[in-house]
Amino acid sequence: MARTKTGFVRRRSHKKILKLTKGQFGSRSRLWKRAHEAVLKGLHYAYRDRRTRRRDLRRLWIARINAAARLQKLSYSRFMHGLKLAGVELDRKTLADIAVRDLPTFNKIVAVSLQHQH
Repeated sequence: MARTKTGFVRRRSHKKILKLTKGQFGSRSRLWKRAHEAVLKGLHYAYRDRRTRRRDLRRLWIARINAAARLQKLSYSRFMHGLKLAGVELDRKTLADIAVRDLPTFNKIVAVSLQHQH
């Protein structure tokens, strides 16, 4: 039986990888082996950093809520505890947005939190 060469299939696979490395520097966008390494590394970074982004955004939201709450002489933890006791189910993203864009509304939320403190 005659040997079959990979030909078209391998070329298609290589072209797909090289297309993904468009914009990479030097051999990472030209040589298949280096490009394949770059794609694997890039996908790993993308997966890792999607999680890191969520972590960083949560930290940012908490910092914004804390800053706005402290303008009302209230710490972040006491503010959030009061909201939990009051049954307010606003997430940190929404609270941070309200704190930045609409301070009077945030102050009303702080008042609700203070009413339900011990």
